[in-house]
Amino acid sequence: MARMTVAGGGLAGCEAAWQLAERGHEVTLIEMRPVRATPAHQTDRLAELVCTNSFKSTDPTNAHGLLKTEMRSLGSLLLAAAEEARVPAGAALAVDRDVFSARMTAVVAAHPRITLERREVTGLPGGPAVMATGPLTSAALTSAIAELLGDDGLAFYDSIAPIVSFESIDLDVAYFLSRYGKGDGDDYLNCPLDREQYGAFLAALREADVYPGHDWENLPIGRVVEGEGSVRADRGGDIPFFEGCLPIEVMAARGDDTLRFGPMKPVGLRDPKTGREPYAVLQLRREDRAGQMWNLVGFQTRLRTGEQRRVFRMIPGLEEAEFLRYGSIHRNTYLNFPARLNAYGAPPARPGLIFAGQLTGVEGYTESAASGILAGVNLDRIARGEEPVLPPSTTMLGGLYRYLREADPDRFAPMNSNFGLLDPLNERVRDKRRKRERLAERARESLAAWMREHRIEAVEVGEGVAA
Repeated sequence: MARMTVAGGGLAGCEAAWQLAERGHEVTLIEMRPVRATPAHQTDRLAELVCTNSFKSTDPTNAHGLLKTEMRSLGSLLLAAAEEARVPAGAALAVDRDVFSARMTAVVAAHPRITLERREVTGLPGGPAVMATGPLTSAALTSAIAELLGDDGLAFYDSIAPIVSFESIDLDVAYFLSRYGKGDGDDYLNCPLDREQYGAFLAALREADVYPGHDWENLPIGRVVEGEGSVRADRGGDIPFFEGCLPIEVMAARGDDTLRFGPMKPVGLRDPKTGREPYAVLQLRREDRAGQMWNLVGFQTRLRTGEQRRVFRMIPGLEEAEFLRYGSIHRNTYLNFPARLNAYGAPPARPGLIFAGQLTGVEGYTESAASGILAGVNLDRIARGEEPVLPPSTTMLGGLYRYLREADPDRFAPMNSNFGLLDPLNERVRDKRRKRERLAERARESLAAWMREHRIEAVEVGEGVAA
């Protein structure tokens, strides 16, 4: 069989390389550090964690915990190494980041079928490969990817609005209506605000704590890019924002009525309960066909997650909102997956070139690693003359990939694990914890059946990682 190439020594790349090597392939894993440094990394080790040291919950009734359960079923190097480096963190899987990356580096480099090369990848490999170079992909490789996928196949920063679960929206307050009855007439959910509620929301928004971002993101808070020129917004700092997707807090700083004449415009949205147009309106748009996830339209933000919960729950109808994804704006090179890649993450013209990790539009450590596992599984299948396969959308990994391939290409933004990605249960379960237990049970059963159907065996990780 042909030698496999994996570009990128992060979490996704290490998982992909391990899957391929354990399935019998010779693998060249290429990491550009330390030959070419990045502004985010501090060491030359593989799988270095540049943000938090937590992989989030291990509870299978939590979306992140369920994804870990699925990763273990397939064989996850990350989770095995994380157990070796674990530090106390309650139900979360947190690690000593130095011990973790050192262990990952040692185990991967010692695998007899993995050759680790330290050099920059400046072009796309000619043979079978997994591309997992992450949000800090070098300029040369970014140009090569853009040449393959087209200039509109890449994005260079996130502009993400929060998503809340449908069942947490108060429908005694919110109402279905499209502006002027367009579309099907009820494509949007609307949360109405009167003058007093709008004023309180605006005041809280202006005072809320904003996430400043990492220095390496190099996004100079408040500078607004408008075509060829730029202007200084009212809020201080140096982060450049594009006029078409300003953070909600930057718009609030421009004036009392900016939001009311922008994303919170009430025109054409008469409240059926009062017969009048509200003073202001927050619109929510569905993110999935089943209508389980609803996006806060125009509410891209850099507020810290706790502030998003506090401030956005002031909006009538969202007092008990469950946030499935928080808003963000930061540097993040990723591909327009639904527009440019096939179902398992390869360009149609290069079926043996599979993208994985944050490049694909998944958000989070475990999501990136899980996509690397699946990329390794499918590149192995391609090499053996078998069709690539995806887990069913009753699983967290399958739900993530369904989102990637079915999202609107014009509004595509990265996504993290959440229960809104899964197919709804056939039966109605009112108790929230029992519902999640049932979703987790079904996911485990579905993944096991999928693996049996396609003869996918879990790879060995325990003995290789244990010190």
